[in-house]
Amino acid sequence: MADKKVKEPKVKAPKTKAPKKRKLKTYQQRQDRNGYAFMAPWIIGFLAFTAFPFVMTIYLSFTHVKATILGYDIKWVGLANYNSAFFKSETFVPALLSYLQMIIPYTFIVVVLSFIIAYLLCKINVGKSILRTIYFLPVIIMSGPVMTQILNVQDAGQAATTATDAVVQTNAFSDIFIMQIIQSYSPAFANGLAGVFDHLSIILWFTGIPIVLFINGLQKINPSIYEAAKIDSANAWQIMWKITIPMLKSIGLIITVFTVIQLGMYESINPVYELIKEQTGKTDGGLGYAATYSWIYSILALLIIGIVFLLFKDRKPKDIKARQKQEKKLKKLDKQQKRRLAAQKRHQRKEAKRFGK
Repeated sequence: MADKKVKEPKVKAPKTKAPKKRKLKTYQQRQDRNGYAFMAPWIIGFLAFTAFPFVMTIYLSFTHVKATILGYDIKWVGLANYNSAFFKSETFVPALLSYLQMIIPYTFIVVVLSFIIAYLLCKINVGKSILRTIYFLPVIIMSGPVMTQILNVQDAGQAATTATDAVVQTNAFSDIFIMQIIQSYSPAFANGLAGVFDHLSIILWFTGIPIVLFINGLQKINPSIYEAAKIDSANAWQIMWKITIPMLKSIGLIITVFTVIQLGMYESINPVYELIKEQTGKTDGGLGYAATYSWIYSILALLIIGIVFLLFKDRKPKDIKARQKQEKKLKKLDKQQKRRLAAQKRHQRKEAKRFGK
C-alpha cells in the first residue's frame, strides 16, 4: 500500500497593510505652511500679550475709570465718552483734523521719495553699498532716544517763537515761483506744502525702511522683461510706468500701510497721539477717555488703510471683466435650464403615478 500523502497545513502569511499614500501637498500649501511657521512667534506673542489689552481697551472706552487706593473704580457710562470726545472736547476734533492734514501729504511724499531714491540707488554701480548704508543709518538712530531728543528740541524751538516769527515762517516759501502758482489756486494746499518743507528733514528720517523694501522689489524684477521691452522700442518712461511701477504695486501697498502707522506713532507730528498719552496719565477718569481716543483714532487709521487698499487694488482689464460677466450669465442660464428640466421630470413622474403608467 502506497503511503498516503500527508497534507501539510497551509500557513497563512500574515497580512500586511498597504502603506498609506501620502497626499502630495501643492506648492502653494507648502508656502502657506512656511509662512505661518515664520509668523508663529508673532501670533503667539499677540495672543499672549496683546489680545487681552486689545479687548479691554474696547470695554474701557465705554466706562469711567478712576484710580483709587484700592485699585481702579470702573463704572459703565455707555457712549458718554464718545459724546464728550466729539461734542464737548475742544482739542480732540481739531487734533483729528490736524492728523488728517499731516498724514495724507506726508505719506505721499515719503512713498514717492523712497521710490525715487531706491530707483536711483539701483542704477548706481559705484559706491552702491555705502550709499545704501547712509540712507538706512537714520532708521537706526531714530529707533533710540536720539530721535526723540531731536523732535523735542524742535518742538521747544517752535513753541519759543513769537507771533511775528510764525508769520515769517509761514511766508518763508512765498517768494518761490511754483509756490506762488499753487497758492493762487489753493492757499490751503500751499500752506500744507510749506509745512511739509518745514519738516522735510524729519520726513527724510522715515524713508530708510521704504527704500530698502523698494530696492528689494526692484532687484526681483526679471531683467529679461526690460530687454524685451527695449526690443519693442519702449523708452525709459514707458518701461517705468508699464513694467516697474505695476510690478511694485504689492510692495508699495506694504510701504504705504507701514508709513501710515509709523507716522502716527510720533507725538511731535501727530497731536492725537499726544492727547492719548496725556489722558492716560490722568487718574480721574483719564483712562476711559484715553481708550475712547485710541479707538476713534484706530478706526480713522483703518479707514485710511482701507482707502490705500482700494488705491492699490489690481484692476482687471475691460475685456476680462466683460468675459467674466458673460460667463456668469451663461452659468445663470445653465442653472435655470437645469431647474426647468428637473421640474419637468417631477411633473412627468406625478402624471405617471396619477394615470398608472
